[in-house]
Amino acid sequence: MSHPLRRRLMDVLKVYGPATVSTLAERTGQAVANVSHHLKVLAAADLVEEAPELARDRRERWWRLVSAGLRWSGADFADDPSAQAVQQAAVSLNLDRQIGLVRDWHAVADDERAAWDEAPFSTDRWLRLTPAELAEFEAELLSLLSRWGDRELPDDGQRRDPVFFFAHGIPAQP
Repeated sequence: MSHPLRRRLMDVLKVYGPATVSTLAERTGQAVANVSHHLKVLAAADLVEEAPELARDRRERWWRLVSAGLRWSGADFADDPSAQAVQQAAVSLNLDRQIGLVRDWHAVADDERAAWDEAPFSTDRWLRLTPAELAEFEAELLSLLSRWGDRELPDDGQRRDPVFFFAHGIPAQP
């Protein structure tokens, strides 16, 4: 996950479901060979897998996520300084990606944002918590996200665009 294209590929698969290499290349603006290489790296890490049952013939290769979520802790890498460096790079790239998506939204022309009216939001709040309370807060937030993210989409003719949501709960000083 310390490579930005790998994160994007996983995001595309998360939002749109299984896809071929050429579809992923088109959605990310990358060359097919580049996407293919990074999918193989993700597959070696058991993050994506081939979906041969979706192929119409032997030349077509489909890929899907192994799991919709990915989670790690710095403690997972505590015994290996080189692994710690990779983990820190992955965290940094992840933050860059998240902030970049928000910046991209704010750079969109006002007329394109108008359709969303006042729906997009930003919030932050200082909380006073123990580590156990922060874990409880996370569990409640993840439950809410699962309820919205895993729900059956209504067949009501309304267009539903992908919406990116992120929040961080970290110990910090104001």
